[in-house]
Amino acid sequence: MLEVIYCHGFELLIAVLLELWRFCIFMVLWAMVHLSSPGQGLRALRRTTGGRRGSGLTGQDANGVPLRRSKRGWMWNQFFLLEEYTGSDLQYVGKLHSDSDRGDGSVKYVLTGEGAGTLFKIDEKSGDIHATKRLDREEKAFYILHAKAVNRFTNEALEGESEFIIKIHDINDNEPRFTKDPYMARVPEMSDIGTSVIQVTAIDADDATYGNSAKVVYSILEGQPYFSVDPETGLIKTALPGMDREVKENYQVVIQAKDMAGQMGGLSGTTTVSITLSDVNDNPPRFTKTLYEFRVPESIELGSAVGVIRAMDVDIGQNAEMDYRIIGSDGPGMFEITTNRSTQEGVILLRKPLDYERKRQYSLRVQVENVHINPRFYSKGPFRDEATIKIIVEDVDEPPVFERASYVMEVKEDAPKNTAIGSVSASDPDDKNSLVRYTIDRRTDMDRVFNIHAGNGSVFILRELDREENAWHNITVIATEFTNPRQISRVPVYVRVLDVNDNPPTFANNYETFVCENAKANQVIRTVGATDPDAPLGGHRFFFSLAQEAAGKANFSVRDNKNNTASILTRRNSYSTLQKSVYHVPVVISDGEFPMQSSTSTLTIRVCTCDREGNMKACNAEALTARAGLSTGALVAILLCVIILLMIVVLFAALRRQRKKEPLIISKEDVRDNVVSYNDEGGGEEDTQAFDIGTLRNPEAIEDSKQRRDIVPEAFYPPIRRPVLPPTRDNNGDVRDFINQRLQDNDSDPTAPPYDSLATYAYEGNGSVAESLSSLESVTTESDQDYNYLSEWGPRFKKLADLYGGDDSDRDS
Repeated sequence: MLEVIYCHGFELLIAVLLELWRFCIFMVLWAMVHLSSPGQGLRALRRTTGGRRGSGLTGQDANGVPLRRSKRGWMWNQFFLLEEYTGSDLQYVGKLHSDSDRGDGSVKYVLTGEGAGTLFKIDEKSGDIHATKRLDREEKAFYILHAKAVNRFTNEALEGESEFIIKIHDINDNEPRFTKDPYMARVPEMSDIGTSVIQVTAIDADDATYGNSAKVVYSILEGQPYFSVDPETGLIKTALPGMDREVKENYQVVIQAKDMAGQMGGLSGTTTVSITLSDVNDNPPRFTKTLYEFRVPESIELGSAVGVIRAMDVDIGQNAEMDYRIIGSDGPGMFEITTNRSTQEGVILLRKPLDYERKRQYSLRVQVENVHINPRFYSKGPFRDEATIKIIVEDVDEPPVFERASYVMEVKEDAPKNTAIGSVSASDPDDKNSLVRYTIDRRTDMDRVFNIHAGNGSVFILRELDREENAWHNITVIATEFTNPRQISRVPVYVRVLDVNDNPPTFANNYETFVCENAKANQVIRTVGATDPDAPLGGHRFFFSLAQEAAGKANFSVRDNKNNTASILTRRNSYSTLQKSVYHVPVVISDGEFPMQSSTSTLTIRVCTCDREGNMKACNAEALTARAGLSTGALVAILLCVIILLMIVVLFAALRRQRKKEPLIISKEDVRDNVVSYNDEGGGEEDTQAFDIGTLRNPEAIEDSKQRRDIVPEAFYPPIRRPVLPPTRDNNGDVRDFINQRLQDNDSDPTAPPYDSLATYAYEGNGSVAESLSSLESVTTESDQDYNYLSEWGPRFKKLADLYGGDDSDRDS
């Protein structure tokens, strides 16, 4: 329990700390939002803006006098510098001079700006400017510098600061470079002279506005006489007509670009242009042979490929696509040719079955033509070709062929056994014209109703038929060649069983009705119908009448309604349940077929008590038994009773389980404190095992080796005998000492159970003065005893005296 409280306290402490942390975060965010002062930053911005306005240039001085720009007295040479200077001395740039300079050394010239102090150096006294390093115009074309003259002693500006530019003069130190290397280009084959192929471009990093250092001229080094290049634009064109891709497809052209307008001393660069001739449809398809021959077995399936032909076209891609078609055949509709687009092959397919016995050879005329034709090359001739295909049909041993695809036969159901119902016929289509043997596939005639003549194919029945049982029979006839039994053909035979009037009509249902006691004469109490399993061609026509044996004393009559139904009528005014409760009316039903069939059906009529409207109120017990049934309400009541009974059983079982005691320790893993109650109050005065203070008065009389009653020890240990303390003046001292001694014995007893138990110590006080008379205790003493006096007690104790006396005599001897 302490651990549980500690755990809950620890979790509570963590929750409190988390809430405090959330509160601190909230306070920090609130302080950041509400303690910031947006008005203070705005004032600083205004002060800054106001300062800018106050110090802005308005074109006037502080006194309002308009400012005028005074004429500067700077003088310098033209500042141009040649790039890539290779001299040993510093390259001179120019000189600065001020009108205030009187040559007394009081003027100091200061240079600032791009490259001041690093690239450019000025003499403070003379104002001469020199370049300290080699400069490259392609890296930087000009530099912007600022110069001013100040008093050397006071460092006051003698004139305002002046800006000037040092431009770098260009030299031809960069060769032209092409934007790509190599170039890839395509041009259609058979192109005209001057057809543009591709334009190349070379860039010169030199100054294009100064001299001819950047003026590039293009020329062709390799690729003549097939191609040419425009010297100024670098446009490559075809220079030779009729270049054929099928002869040569790829060309390598080397183009040179030279600056200085191509003059001597100019720098140059080259690039390679890879030119590929693209295909055009300038070649027609051609068959490799003029006659193709294929052999095909006559048993080949429809839609199968008979042969494959292919025309060759040196063009590629869509220019090589072609279509095949049959332009002549001596077997119209027998074959069809299609084009395989992936291989550009013509596939010949079979559309009608082949028959070696009818036609053994076919001849086809096939044409091939390009799909995409270029009008430019019509002059090269028609882009088509023709070939002849010869197809030879090979003979195959074929199975027999039936004259019909199926057969339908009819037989009357009363036909006698072995009646022939029809025949089938099959023949061998091969030239050898083998004989045919007929059999019935018994998997289609498991009951062996039919059989067939093996030689002529006549089908006959083996047993009588019943149309009402099975109106159609579907069987399969097998035809097999005598010379080759593996050649088998099958044909379905449908046998229809024709109807014969061999079944009498009967009631359509199991009719049962009632008649009221107060019924009137000629009252209709029931309408009945009939059924007949036969199926006449014109439909059924039933006739109803009362049986002759009941016509004289009948209580009811039968009226034929002429529509295959009949009405049952009463023949008198009243009926009595006491007189007769059930009537059986025999009705004769006959059909109108030949031979006529009839039967007698019985209608059961019960007498019931009815109201004035003719509604049944009560019938006799037999009628009630016949008509009674379990209603829906009764079924629901029974179901509820069953559910209630099941609930009672479940509740009783649950109560029995609750009364059972749970075990003291549920499992070995259930380690916790358990409180065990020992409510043992003894058995009253009759309980001799109960605690009695009087029994503690004699500690010597109790058995030291007495075992505990609450356990069965696994091993016995000899009891520890302790000397009995003599009694003290206190009357209860011997009792207290006895209890303490027994407590020590039980505490040191290894067989004691590991739980609390009640130990009873029967102490009856000190023993008598005469001590014990038991012979067992005398064995422990070392004094000799004489048992001869036992023989004086009579013959019954003589044997005991001899027994102990004999031991003594033996010992003495």
